[in-house]
Amino acid sequence: MEKRMNKDRLEYVKGLAKIVFLVIAGVCLSVYVVSNPQDSLVARAVTYHRIVVLLGQHMYIVLVSCSLAILTSVPVGIILSRPKYKKWVPRVIGLVNIGQTIPGLAIIALTVGILGIGSKPTIIALWVYSILPILSNTLIGMNDVDPSIIEAANGMGMKPKRVLFRVEIPLAIPMIIAGIRTAVTINIGSAILAAFVGGGGLGDLIITGNNINRWQVLVLGAVIPVLMALAADAIFEIVEYKTKYI
Repeated sequence: MEKRMNKDRLEYVKGLAKIVFLVIAGVCLSVYVVSNPQDSLVARAVTYHRIVVLLGQHMYIVLVSCSLAILTSVPVGIILSRPKYKKWVPRVIGLVNIGQTIPGLAIIALTVGILGIGSKPTIIALWVYSILPILSNTLIGMNDVDPSIIEAANGMGMKPKRVLFRVEIPLAIPMIIAGIRTAVTINIGSAILAAFVGGGGLGDLIITGNNINRWQVLVLGAVIPVLMALAADAIFEIVEYKTKYI
């Protein structure tokens, strides 16, 4: 057991080092492009202020879409794990799967007509795409709780609601976090689509770089989201490590 914990601590340190490295890589790339532009077009297109603004917009889209997905998927998953609602699981999962088959740009195009241009259509699209991994993992986590543990809690006189919140949900948290981890990393890359409907984000750099045919702007817009996704994945690795020993 002690050997296993030491190994997990080593992975924890490696995760922290990975996050620091990715952040530094992103900063260095940004500094390089701003300080060494190909020409005046790149100098006007890429500034520290613009990078920070677009990064903030990108993170806002990811944060809101994932928060909405968590607020909807986790409670629904917990409810569907209850015996009297389990018959609804195939129907709900089937409905969510239908949403997954619709291309992200199609969802954005449909919602633009209702919500107008901006970040809202992209948030809705990413919310739809985030539901399945979080809902599926919540159901798996809740259903994988050892029945003997639940029986022991009931034998101690704990009421069903207390068993749910004090025993089942805490044991399911690592699996739920794994679902959130998947949703966040996918959304960081997909949030680039916001730029196509005036929603901002780092996709703006890709569009700008393509329009002015400058590789520095294109690379910056493409690489930063990748570094963000890898950093987010490393952060959730650490969170999962922490939940093992709660």
